[in-house]
Amino acid sequence: MRDLPDDLAAHLAGGATTLCRCWSLTRRDGLVLGFTDHDRDLAFGGLTYAARSGLEAAEASAETGFAVSGGDVAGALSAAGIAEADVAAGLYDAAGVETWLVDWSDPETRLLLDIGTIGEVRRAGGAFVAELRRLMDRLDEERGRTYRATCAADLGDARCRVDLADPRHRTAGRVLVAPARAGTLEVALESIHAPGWFSGGRLTWTGGANAGLAADVRAQAANGATIELWQPPPRPVASGDAFALTAGCDKRFATCRAKFGNGVNFQGFPHMPGNDFVLRGVPGSGPGLDGGSLFQ
Repeated sequence: MRDLPDDLAAHLAGGATTLCRCWSLTRRDGLVLGFTDHDRDLAFGGLTYAARSGLEAAEASAETGFAVSGGDVAGALSAAGIAEADVAAGLYDAAGVETWLVDWSDPETRLLLDIGTIGEVRRAGGAFVAELRRLMDRLDEERGRTYRATCAADLGDARCRVDLADPRHRTAGRVLVAPARAGTLEVALESIHAPGWFSGGRLTWTGGANAGLAADVRAQAANGATIELWQPPPRPVASGDAFALTAGCDKRFATCRAKFGNGVNFQGFPHMPGNDFVLRGVPGSGPGLDGGSLFQ
């Protein structure tokens, strides 16, 4: 049960209504944007809600208790509203969203319907559909430490403690030619590393149209001169565009120890029995199955 403001309750009781929906989006870079499905711009709370963006509510659901619920917002990709390059660059990932029910004839008569974040964004042609996740979605997030064989830390974070500023773990480079295939870059690196050293690593653009954006490295060719990204850069890449590379880690104990010399800080449980453990013979049916350590 929700209590309505007196002015909105009186408006709803009047029979004919002049209502619309408005959304405010706070992007990862701090930019705040306003949109409405009304046919003209509205302004309240110090923000202008643009009507020319083509944004509209698509589907919404509500659940009682702690059930996770949400909805969708659909719209057109345009320079006046949400640009495709900004969506591809991840600027709208986990953006904060406020949904308002507004009397467009008197925007001061309004009700905050929901607060949430943007989840998955689906693009098709010149349109998009953004998933709205409500606050209860945070209860589904994995928190705390989990027991698993691979490392639970991110390379270079406070638990991992690998110094990514170390020249052994990073290098700078530039694009040699404009890529013929999206996401595959022919590059020149400033320093020589072992083949595949940066596979699974991170590429951060320091020059060109994509400056400030980052991407995950899918693979580095054995010759070190070809970098394949999981997703193509959102903006065109030109010859000479500069970038920085950080090493990749597959989160295995052997890699942590041999590649980074960081086995003492490994944040996993490499000796935890796997699924193959249940397929072994019963104790006493073979050598070494005496209850002792399997790793000595």
